[in-house]
Amino acid sequence: MEFEVIVSLLSLVALEAVLGIDNVIFISIIAAKLPANQQKKARQYGLILAGVMRIGLLLLISLIMKLDKDLFVVFGEGFSGKELVLLAGGLFLLYKSSTEIYHKMEGEEGDQSKQIKASSFGQVLTQILIMDMVFSIDSIITAIGMVKEVWVMYVAVIATVILMLVAAETISNFVNRHPAFKMLALSFLLLIGFSLVSEGFGLEIPKGYIYFSMAFSLLVDVFQMRMNKSKSAPVKTHEHYQQGEDRLLP
Repeated sequence: MEFEVIVSLLSLVALEAVLGIDNVIFISIIAAKLPANQQKKARQYGLILAGVMRIGLLLLISLIMKLDKDLFVVFGEGFSGKELVLLAGGLFLLYKSSTEIYHKMEGEEGDQSKQIKASSFGQVLTQILIMDMVFSIDSIITAIGMVKEVWVMYVAVIATVILMLVAAETISNFVNRHPAFKMLALSFLLLIGFSLVSEGFGLEIPKGYIYFSMAFSLLVDVFQMRMNKSKSAPVKTHEHYQQGEDRLLP
């Protein structure tokens, strides 16, 4: 296995895990509306559904990515189905990450969790399924922007779901203690979104440049975290899905 493939796989799993925390929190909030004896099963089903949704969406998009014949020409520039997917996905990531960064800095706390209403196990799974579709879109587009090999995307999706089933609370607690990592992950989405847009216009940015930028930024963040011996509380960001004082996945 080539070194670049290993790096891309580990990078994608790590990024998906950090960005997937909101998905896990949403599932936990919804499941909390059920009787205690049903909550664990709902959380497990929710994460499994998230994995199935991502694999299905990945299969669909990977088929579209094979459409490399020009569909139309604009100002002498041909656009294929693949390039349209890359453009749309890149613009979506740019929009999603920008609005998410704004919300975490200046938005309203728990604005999405206030809209959650569910009373039965079926309604809970339905809401989880719908929201999993939303979370799956940026997850898969991120995967497409980071790696070329489809099998790496599948492995990363499966590995991320397993990681969330096993260590969701540990990851969530770490991100909550160090919110800079969440903001850094969202900044990576801006970078990936830009690379997808440029690739949609026929200008491909070598993936090695992206990995180096991400690794350098992460290293700087780790050094800053290690050097900061202050016991002061970290900056508090605003979250769409507010858990209150409850544990994430008891």
